[in-house]
Amino acid sequence: MNPKEIVLAYIEALDRHDWPTAGKHLAANIHIKGPAGEAFRNVDEFLSMMEKQAGKYDIKKIFVDGNDVCLLYDFSTKTVSTFFSSWYQVKDGKIVSIQTVFDPRVFSAPQTKP
Repeated sequence: MNPKEIVLAYIEALDRHDWPTAGKHLAANIHIKGPAGEAFRNVDEFLSMMEKQAGKYDIKKIFVDGNDVCLLYDFSTKTVSTFFSSWYQVKDGKIVSIQTVFDPRVFSAPQTKP
């Protein structure tokens, strides 16, 4: 699989809430960085956080440059939806780095159901 296929397979597994398959696409020594400086270096901790969000990806655009893949997408949970950009770096068939940019305030704002 090429880097784009690896990232998309990872995203598809997350959309299905198939955490074990998603984890198979992540390197054991992965570095994940969020917009507020938060970071994960443990696959299980990161996937646990993603499981709590139980979100879905609506990909708007994909950019590929060698082993780098950038996605522009809407990320929606049961209560919120917001625009994200994530930069994935792939090496030896695994995602080794994810850096994501979004407005984190949407996740801390009071939630109301429509």
